[in-house]
Amino acid sequence: MRFFILALAALAGASTLTPAVVPLIVRNPYLSTWLGRAREAPWEDWPIFWTGSHIGFSVMASVPAAGKVYPLLGRPHDSLPRNHRLYNVTFPEYVGATFDASTTNLTYLIPGASDEGPVRVTLSFLSPITPSSTLRQSIPAAYLTVTAEGCFDVNIYTDLNGEWVSGNRGNEIKWELFQPSHKRGDPSPAIKTWKVARKSEQLLTEFNDHAEWGTLHFSGPADLQHQCGTSAILRQHFAEKGLLRNDIDKKYRRVMEDEPVFAYSKSFKLGEPNSKSGCSKKTDSVQFTFALIQDPVVQFASARGLTFMKPLWTSYFTSANELIRYHYNDFDTAAGLARNYSDSVARDAYESGSQDYQDIVALSARQVLGATQFSGTPDNPILFLKEISSNGNFQTVDVIFPAFPFFLYTNPQWLGYLLEPLLEHQLSGQYPNNYSMHDLGAHFPNATGHGDGRDEYMPVEECGNMLIMGLALANSLKYDTEPAFMEADAGENVEPILGAREWSGSVDVYGLDLRREAGVATGPKAAEKWLARSYRLWDQWTGYLVRESLIPHNQLCTDDFAGWLANQTNLALKGIIGIKAMSEIAEIVGREDDAKHYREISQQYIEKWQEYAISRDKTHAKLAYTWYGSWTTIYNLFAESLLCFHISDESSLASQGRLRGSTQKPMGGTSASKGPFVPDYVYQMQSDWYSAVLQRYGLPLDSRHLYTKSDWEFFAAAVTSKKTRTEILGSIATWVNETSTDRPLTDLYDTEGTGGFPGIYFMARPVVGGHFAFLALERACGGQAVEALKFLDEKPAATIDVQQALLADIPEAVPWVSDL
Repeated sequence: MRFFILALAALAGASTLTPAVVPLIVRNPYLSTWLGRAREAPWEDWPIFWTGSHIGFSVMASVPAAGKVYPLLGRPHDSLPRNHRLYNVTFPEYVGATFDASTTNLTYLIPGASDEGPVRVTLSFLSPITPSSTLRQSIPAAYLTVTAEGCFDVNIYTDLNGEWVSGNRGNEIKWELFQPSHKRGDPSPAIKTWKVARKSEQLLTEFNDHAEWGTLHFSGPADLQHQCGTSAILRQHFAEKGLLRNDIDKKYRRVMEDEPVFAYSKSFKLGEPNSKSGCSKKTDSVQFTFALIQDPVVQFASARGLTFMKPLWTSYFTSANELIRYHYNDFDTAAGLARNYSDSVARDAYESGSQDYQDIVALSARQVLGATQFSGTPDNPILFLKEISSNGNFQTVDVIFPAFPFFLYTNPQWLGYLLEPLLEHQLSGQYPNNYSMHDLGAHFPNATGHGDGRDEYMPVEECGNMLIMGLALANSLKYDTEPAFMEADAGENVEPILGAREWSGSVDVYGLDLRREAGVATGPKAAEKWLARSYRLWDQWTGYLVRESLIPHNQLCTDDFAGWLANQTNLALKGIIGIKAMSEIAEIVGREDDAKHYREISQQYIEKWQEYAISRDKTHAKLAYTWYGSWTTIYNLFAESLLCFHISDESSLASQGRLRGSTQKPMGGTSASKGPFVPDYVYQMQSDWYSAVLQRYGLPLDSRHLYTKSDWEFFAAAVTSKKTRTEILGSIATWVNETSTDRPLTDLYDTEGTGGFPGIYFMARPVVGGHFAFLALERACGGQAVEALKFLDEKPAATIDVQQALLADIPEAVPWVSDL
């Protein structure tokens, strides 16, 4: 295990950005612990839940020979007297925080009593992203490894409280210490587990976004000291003695009533210096796991009716105890899979953008999956998603859409698992409208649907989103990409899983996904089968777009905080691209007449769109057709390239290996069309405009405000020139380093001032999956999507006087355009 501990520490050492908040233990909407105020020392404040509320979680170290106690995480020192005859509270040297896609490391130097040099202590938090193992990704658990390297003895203490299982400090909690028997000859380590839960759970309910049901399992090696009781008593005892008493307070009580905490302590025996050569450094470590076990995870209005949905892991393990033991012993394999994925992300992001881009996507990855819960069965997994912070909606289509580049890059199957409950629910006839629904339920974890059809009104938005994602998924799973999961195996260290149930045809004996025809769908037949099952919906939604997308009436788009607006340029573009996507879907399914029909309509509409949407001097796209002197970021242009609609030479596309040796016709964007769907000049125009209107911290969303959304910035930047893209990326990196926001990475912020919240507080939302737009586009269309945009770098950007360009679009008298 030591190899993986040191390797993970080295891997996460490359990050250079300094975000305000970094992830610690982030697995789902309810197991979500972060380091707030991450630019300061970790003992300055308590760790936080994604909402910003404190979570009781602390780590301390003591050096017996020096009589010193060092807080490392949280504020356990608040429980210790300032002056004590047996010890002094002091602070270590904090080396800093580093992170990659799965790991965050906090590193400290602790001085000793003599001149042997400090002990280096690292707290390594691993929430592994494992694209090749959906089973492992579905486990609601994470790791903390504490590593100490040096020449003198150090004791480590860690505790947590009931805030992990309730958002209401007035609720009563219960607890126990579970110590399973360990069979003689079993090579795996013996463990023990604190189990903490509400005394009276409230199934499928929240309090301030915290789950009010479920049991926290906090595990460590069986040979550690343990104790539970009043926080101040335990911390003071450890500070005095350097250990705990293996004692259990059995008086159940409220979360903050004589605050009960659940603690472990470990002594690292690093001393015994070599008398001839002086200090001889030793390294030791201890591993903890944190799991929040909930069953059911959600309720879902499925085709068979309202159903309590079990977590996916229950298909493999007979009990939570079995799962906890497996997860604890699986560290080496999980760490190896996480390393391979993080390596892939780091390499690809660096080559695509810069070190800054590498850090931004690494910071974003756990946040995306931290909004999800896996359910279903091994043969038919489902991935549920919470619209974190903005309103808590369940399976919001226009939240999945900005996140979907992450899934296309990481594992396109998971995008399918996200879309599946939306398709099943609407195919079952439970949604009455003829356009796509906005979400599956007003608030997670209850997907009770909208039988009255009164969900948030974004009809063009959601129809376009579903069609674009449907075709993107079909393309990526068959031809376009080599997703990260293709490379993410566990190498030589993987071992067969012991104690799990009999495997289905979906997973091998190592818990890795099988690449089979029915699972990782490969080939046009699998694409046809998946799309054909929901063809009625694709066709229905496209019919709505044909009627409503060219000239959208007054409605919301995904940026609903900006308000209702008619004739939205960017929204219309999404709808038109959605119609074009349907022409390709129809072709895949063998509906040639439909394909021809929708292709012709989309071509007519995109020509009309150019007439309506672009300023008179052709320097920029307007915010709305009839809003003269305005401008907007047309981030939906990204979809035109991603779906291969901008590729003009079909033979070149095939020759570049898009089908990797297949003789099948390429799918997506080239049939019956030799030229790009959206003309080159639109891309060039917007690329130049973005450069001209860029602010200190990024590209504003439109001319109404100086705020922006980072997901759309990356969508937009992905289809600009290298110069503009570099400028936008650099401004976002500056924002990450300087923003005054104090919550997990927001996607909505001011591009000037302090880069703070614009009066709307979005945080920890999965839409940061849009930061993977560069990576998703580079894998699309066999690499040809990016090749088709090289014209953007062939000439220097135009010099634009923004004020003059906007004024030029406002004639003295603008007649009403009758056909609008």
